[in-house]
Amino acid sequence: MNPYTEKSRMSKLIVILILTIGGFFMILPFIWMVLSSFKTDAEILKIPPTIWPESFNWENFKMLFVEMNFSVYLKNTLIIVLFSFVGLFFNAMAGYGFAKFKFKGKNKLFYLVLATMMIPGQVTMIPVYLILNAMGLTNTMTGIILPGLVGAFGIFLFRQFMSTISDDLLEAARLDGASEFYIFWRIIIPISRPVLAVQGILTFIAGWNSFLWPLIIANDEKYYTLSVGLQLLKGQYSSNYALQMAGSTFMVIPVILIFMMFQKYILKGFNVSGMK
Repeated sequence: MNPYTEKSRMSKLIVILILTIGGFFMILPFIWMVLSSFKTDAEILKIPPTIWPESFNWENFKMLFVEMNFSVYLKNTLIIVLFSFVGLFFNAMAGYGFAKFKFKGKNKLFYLVLATMMIPGQVTMIPVYLILNAMGLTNTMTGIILPGLVGAFGIFLFRQFMSTISDDLLEAARLDGASEFYIFWRIIIPISRPVLAVQGILTFIAGWNSFLWPLIIANDEKYYTLSVGLQLLKGQYSSNYALQMAGSTFMVIPVILIFMMFQKYILKGFNVSGMK
């Protein structure tokens, strides 16, 4: 056997072993958090600590919805996520317009959109709050949802991807009598599935983890999101670690599941071109 081939194989095995051990230690705190959500508080504080619970106890998750208003927080969070996906298609429409339509001042307007990415969100919160307050939209779900419907990064991402789609394909569809909305919905959107998956995951994570803006705009607990509710949980039950682990697990697991479901589209998004 070639000694260089054997040496290369051994190097790969060593790298794989190191990465496996490193990956295990990275996910160990997460595994401990998930398993601790099924423990009692006394079991979490036991010395020496244990990883596996003595018995799986679902009372911590029941307390989230009985003693805390997590059902209300969950409903508000899902509403925000739903409308964030509506905003995702607004971003796709804007990106399609910048990519495939010609109009006066298009480039200047697109650069202006990109310029907004350089402004930290914390800087614009006060002006946006004052505008919504003047419109009577503070302490409402509408006020929470509106500022996050569109975003410069989403428009930029869609524009860059849709620019690679062949103009000949669109012209052929127009010659066949297809309307612009039909072209967008039946041609552009199916081709853009990889970038839709990437942006969809980012949109879901942003909506699911929405914390600062709902905390600022809403002063009524019935409009709070899961992230705000989790912060309240840490304040009201600071000594109940098992309940905090359950709340954190409830927040994290959906994000991981969504990522696992769509990860193949994310990988395709790095290599796929617009034309198939």
